[in-house]
Amino acid sequence: MSESRAHDEAAIRAVLADSSEAWEAGDAEGMVADYTADATAILTGSLRDSRDVIRESMALAFQGPLKNTSTCGRELSLRFVGRDAAIVVSESGILFPGQTEVPDPAKVNATWVLEKRDGRWLIAAFHSSPVLAPQQ
Repeated sequence: MSESRAHDEAAIRAVLADSSEAWEAGDAEGMVADYTADATAILTGSLRDSRDVIRESMALAFQGPLKNTSTCGRELSLRFVGRDAAIVVSESGILFPGQTEVPDPAKVNATWVLEKRDGRWLIAAFHSSPVLAPQQ
């Protein structure tokens, strides 16, 4: 791997970590600080079609059902699409107060699409889908 790609990978992981840390702080503004203005977030049953909409919905959630929560997860893959785009796939979930791990039924697979704009990696799209139990 080239030195610049290693630097890009570190920068991408830092963007995702910063967003997660802001979530834990209940800081909707900080959570979307590294989102593009035209970012999209697709969650089960909803489409949030801009950074402002994502921020507003998260601010409401942090005051209500997601108050005092955090996220945890693990990266499954990170790959580049051309020079200025990357896709990260992760398995993650929300930790509610008192939980130390996400119960299996609450885990999601997530896809993060990042774009490098003016030398800075930003989240352009997020999509999550529940992890289903393996077929028996």
